[in-house]
Amino acid sequence: MRVLVVHGPNLDLLGEREPEIYGTRTLAELNESIAAAAEDLGADVRCEQHNGEGAIVDALHAARKSCDAVVINPGAYAHYSYAIADAIAAIGIPVVEVHLSNVAAREAFRRTSVTAAACRAVISGFGPAGYVLALRALGEIVSRER
Repeated sequence: MRVLVVHGPNLDLLGEREPEIYGTRTLAELNESIAAAAEDLGADVRCEQHNGEGAIVDALHAARKSCDAVVINPGAYAHYSYAIADAIAAIGIPVVEVHLSNVAAREAFRRTSVTAAACRAVISGFGPAGYVLALRALGEIVSRER
């Protein structure tokens, strides 16, 4: 299974940005744990981080030809990016949305995700473990659909 992991805006600041919400693990450390989990699952994972909406759309478009699935943390774009939602819907491969924090327990504007409806599932509030849960779920989905 080939999986693209897309980290959205501001995730390049993990470890520095609001550690009481997002933890102290850096993006590099998070990517290392994702890679280790992928290896255990026999998956090939590529991690990318983009602050720009268009770059995320481009990454999703490219994934449709090179990957079996996508894990995406769209960050704040989850709440208003119809362009990313449309890209997820268009690519024809399973996508799981992940959020480090429990967005349902945060500010009101974070409680709605326009991208979630285009995804197979949403995992929220498990911190870095959410990415591992997403990889496991996608492994089952991809093997079932082959």
